[in-house]
Amino acid sequence: MHRVEHVMGFPVSLRIDDEDVPESAAHAVFAWLNEVDVRFSPFRPDSEVSRLDRGELSAPGADLTEILDLCEHYRLATGGAFDVRLPGRGLDPCAVVKGWSVQRAAELLRAAGARRFCLNAGGDVVAAGGPWRVGVRHPEHADRLCTVLELTDGAVATSARYERGDHIIDGRTGRPATGLLSLTVLAPTLTEADSVATAAFAMGAEGVEWAAGLPGCEVFAVNAERGVLRTPGFPTVAEQLSHDDGRCGSRP
Repeated sequence: MHRVEHVMGFPVSLRIDDEDVPESAAHAVFAWLNEVDVRFSPFRPDSEVSRLDRGELSAPGADLTEILDLCEHYRLATGGAFDVRLPGRGLDPCAVVKGWSVQRAAELLRAAGARRFCLNAGGDVVAAGGPWRVGVRHPEHADRLCTVLELTDGAVATSARYERGDHIIDGRTGRPATGLLSLTVLAPTLTEADSVATAAFAMGAEGVEWAAGLPGCEVFAVNAERGVLRTPGFPTVAEQLSHDDGRCGSRP
């Protein structure tokens, strides 16, 4: 089964290799992701996030409470570099909502009996029953890969400047985080991988070591000097970077 839809502002691709999984499982995944967009998008004035931010709700619901608790966890863990309540801006928990919601979608697939699947949400991937090969895009050349990793059961997410420019803000300074070009995190769940990737990117160069020290996380990053920082356990299949062709240099 293979299905692609545009949800939450990016393409979501679902592949299920199990023959006995009903098509309703895919319907449930995309229905859930569309529900998340309606409920938690800060760009929708009637969403729960927007209404809470305007003071129209006395308290968030259970799901939004979980999301905001995760946001606060990473704010404290990064010393304020990751912050969804930046001065002069509305509440924006998107950095956590995406991974959290796609991980929930993966759990729906497992509950429906899926054992081998790959769910790709705008380049962030949660997969089961691998091995699956996942390419990490070069931060400066859209038609090239930095590396290819092998994913069996787990998730991988990348934060970078190439799609939306300097959109990740270091909450400690209020300025864009520019110490890294891209940072990819492998983790047991996409909730962790996506949140850690954004939080670490907001910290800049120091975020690489912070992310690498978290249990279950492996990291592949390209810094502003175009050097590669990679933890020993990052499951690289093929390295695509070299000084010779003017791309990125590599170091362990």
